[in-house]
Amino acid sequence: MVAAGAAEALFPTPMTLDQWADLDEDEPGELVDGRLVEEEVPTHLHELVVGWFHAMLRAWALARGGFAFGSEHKLGIAPGRGRKPDVTLYAPGAPLRRRDSLSRTPPVLVVEVLSRSPRDVRRDRVDKLDDYARFGVRIYCLVDPEVQLVELYELGPDGRYARARAAAEGKLVVPGLEGLELDLDALWAEVERLPGDEAPAGEAEDAGDGGGG
Repeated sequence: MVAAGAAEALFPTPMTLDQWADLDEDEPGELVDGRLVEEEVPTHLHELVVGWFHAMLRAWALARGGFAFGSEHKLGIAPGRGRKPDVTLYAPGAPLRRRDSLSRTPPVLVVEVLSRSPRDVRRDRVDKLDDYARFGVRIYCLVDPEVQLVELYELGPDGRYARARAAAEGKLVVPGLEGLELDLDALWAEVERLPGDEAPAGEAEDAGDGGGG
């Protein structure tokens, strides 16, 4: 992935939310304390899970007049702080305008799919947990595709998240969003269709051949 430094050079530090929102879509990064920070490098597994959740949430939203966005949707969390969830869901009536490149309206739900990197895990489990709570996102959905676990955190009246539900299989009902059920068995069945990390048989034989001849 392209380093965030190229984009930082175009703007003074600290970068404002509006400057971050106006970055070209090819410039990666989230805004943390006025500085552009690199995002995680997505794997095929990560993108498959993100795509599955986007499809499920979009179908639910379309039937009710809401909206679901992918990983380039920008949230203005606070001055100097902006995030791009893997998937974002807005309930019907959210004040979104078609030409805006930044949303200052809290979505009803965001999804983050965990990666293997300890840095990325900390960012999703600690930093973004705090950011989304401060922004007022009602449901934070964390997905760990490696252990096949989905956790739902619900925002309480004290402005903090509490884990509401967690499941590894079956139907996971999302609290407060009538009719939204996540079929985890279907999700993991799709994940299992991806080949594992082992080398294909032909490649393994070539590697062990020693190149003699």
